[in-house]
Amino acid sequence: MRSTRAASAIERLNRRAETKQYSMLRTSDERFQLVQRVAGKPMEKLSEALELDDFVAFVNAYGPQTPRRVSKLDVQFEKNMRNKKDDAS
Repeated sequence: MRSTRAASAIERLNRRAETKQYSMLRTSDERFQLVQRVAGKPMEKLSEALELDDFVAFVNAYGPQTPRRVSKLDVQFEKNMRNKKDDAS
């Protein structure tokens, strides 16, 4: 069950990177490592052995990030907040 969160983080990273080159290793002391596998090259370790929460945070921050979705309402709200801030000054 512990590795499900780690595996999900790897799947999200591969989806963001649009490849299947990232994987994880699980050490004997229940820690996780991020590795990159590229055809024709040896496996490259991208992180040291990390605890589950640290590993998931590292993988989520690694590689390309998906842009934050912003709706028209969000844009209008931020504009209103800036105007309200300017009026208060």
